[in-house]
Amino acid sequence: MELKSNHASPVLNPLNKPRLPAKYVTIPRKKPGKLDDVLSNGWLDAMRSSSPPCKKFIMHVNVEVPSDDCDNAYSSWMLKYPSALKSFDHITKNAKNKKIAIFLDYDGTLSPIVDDPDRAFMSSAMRSAVRNVAKYFPTAIISGRSRDKVYELVGLTELSYAGSHGMDIFSPVSDLASDEHPNCIKSTDQQGKVVNLFQPAREFIPMIDEVFRTLVENTNGIKGAKVENHKFCASVHYRNVDEKSWPTIAQRVHDILKGYPRLRLTHGRKVLEIRPVIDWNKGKAVEFLLESLGLSDREDVLPIYIGDDKTDEDAFKVVREGNRGYGILVSSVPKESNAFYSLRGTSEVKKFLKTLVKWKKQLEVADRHSK
Repeated sequence: MELKSNHASPVLNPLNKPRLPAKYVTIPRKKPGKLDDVLSNGWLDAMRSSSPPCKKFIMHVNVEVPSDDCDNAYSSWMLKYPSALKSFDHITKNAKNKKIAIFLDYDGTLSPIVDDPDRAFMSSAMRSAVRNVAKYFPTAIISGRSRDKVYELVGLTELSYAGSHGMDIFSPVSDLASDEHPNCIKSTDQQGKVVNLFQPAREFIPMIDEVFRTLVENTNGIKGAKVENHKFCASVHYRNVDEKSWPTIAQRVHDILKGYPRLRLTHGRKVLEIRPVIDWNKGKAVEFLLESLGLSDREDVLPIYIGDDKTDEDAFKVVREGNRGYGILVSSVPKESNAFYSLRGTSEVKKFLKTLVKWKKQLEVADRHSK
């Protein structure tokens, strides 16, 4: 079993202390009982659902499903979630006279899903596409990884970064935005520039550290399991664990969480994530970043959020409310979502970003010629 702690925060130099404590919401916990385990609470079903349907069917039935069947199912699904590439003209038509803001997940969106999370590198072509997008549009990465780790992987200073599902946000200071947000402090980046640092779950750091160590001890011996500390949340990866051992790993995580009523579990793609019970998620992070950029409560702003995971659904909801923007789900298999459009994989994400830059350049040239 491997473990990984992404705890260092070398870019933070706080200039003032947070003003208000984090706001909590009460999430009812099940009363203990004979069936209060990973079978009755649906954990195993959720874990299995993170496998692509066609692949899972092959695995359980031990037969090959014709690729045409998968393609037909995907084509039918795209009637509800059209391709963002094929719908590009419609997107840009609605973006006319509006300022586009881009929000991107990392794993499965900018980089492929791989067996080893530490090797989920984005290609140089993708990095170039993201860099060019950031030249023309406010751009932010919102990841479940620690903010320091995702910054290390992306390596672009032109962006805003939100790690730990939005519980650790690094954003620019704007003259148009209010600086009175709870838990927001001034900090400096590596270039000495003053920025906003927002960490609503700061008081949970010692608890997450404790749970991380306990998870490492209790999953030791489960081949393929990997535990990571993302500073404000912890994750247990089971992508490389034999499915026969999934009930074991789930039960051990379940038993540990019973002792921490202020923590909760969420499911990602082949990962169990332990997070604080606070009213915060990627959707809240989008709202905070829009506010930090001076783009909130404006009808001339069109946010676009691109992501592939269950944790991105909160962000899809936020950008969809009131038809303010578009959520784009990255998926090669049909699944329900709050997104409006879809892209089949990271290659299509790169193509969409490049197409967006090309459209913006053409728009600027046309504007110059019209003057």
